Amino acid sequence: MSGDEFFEIQNFPTQRGGILPTVRLAYRTLGTLNAAGDNAVLIPSWYSGTNHDVETFMVGHDRALNPDRYFLVLTDLLGSGASSSPSNMPPPFDRGRFPHVTIHDNVRLQHRLVTEKLGVSRLRLVTGWSMGAAQAFAWACQFPAMVHAACPIAGSSRTADYNKVFLLALRRALELDPVFQNGFYDHPPTAGLCAFAAIYAGWGTSEPFYRTGAWSAFGSRSWMEHVADFWEPFFMRCDANNLLCQLWTWREADISANATHRGDFDAALRSITARTIVLPVDNDRYFPPVDSEYEAARIPHGVCRIIPSIWGHMAPMNPADVPLVDAALNELLAG
Repeated sequence: MSGDEFFEIQNFPTQRGGILPTVRLAYRTLGTLNAAGDNAVLIPSWYSGTNHDVETFMVGHDRALNPDRYFLVLTDLLGSGASSSPSNMPPPFDRGRFPHVTIHDNVRLQHRLVTEKLGVSRLRLVTGWSMGAAQAFAWACQFPAMVHAACPIAGSSRTADYNKVFLLALRRALELDPVFQNGFYDHPPTAGLCAFAAIYAGWGTSEPFYRTGAWSAFGSRSWMEHVADFWEPFFMRCDANNLLCQLWTWREADISANATHRGDFDAALRSITARTIVLPVDNDRYFPPVDSEYEAARIPHGVCRIIPSIWGHMAPMNPADVPLVDAALNELLAG
């Protein structure tokens, strides 16, 4: 894997108020921009993920997102720990004082990276999983003339209230750990992180995933072992403030929350001119197909294709579900 690169700009205004004196975006590129400049693909990361994770689960020489054919730009969210985050900013923007940032902020920063540093004026495709999907929707809405095609995977253009209940449980799991100390902890709030992981384990896949023992694909011998072997280590590697920073960004995701659309959600969806295939998963508890069908019906060139998978939200990690994802990506890339 290639190493991280960083794009920095000064005096970055956030959508909800305040200015970051320096903001840093972690990213990597794979492949080469062709002479026509028409093979660039942007793939933003998901919650708690990094561009390394994007490369692992979405990119490959035998995949639709093939660096031999396309110039792939993989970006980290603000709050990821590599991009500007509570864990790496100096005072007075460190830890619990890091400002709230939106999907809109992330996309504006990515736009500056792509256009100013990488010299890309047109994106053949923007795609992403989960919060990456939210960014794909936002790109197609904020910069419609620049995005030829979009493929949001297991994500939404606006976070639904039921989803927010899940996010509230996660936030309380961390904040109620006495070690958390309002974000100014001296050592990780491990009890809170363990509770966080257990909540996530119940939402990340599905009831039939556990009923059929699909957790055995991870080498686990029981549901409890699966939580301990997979979900707890997954989140123990994360900084709690970083998780809460990205969680706030997730909760507030809404492509209509801007000065252009002023909360008119349907108008924001109608403004998307890109060829769009929305890929929900039938057993996804965060982003159910009913929301994706609503979105696709209002995007002028949008369609919704439901992936059947007991892996639920984690379907893009399941090798058996990858062909359906790649089929949609290949269709958009060939257009």
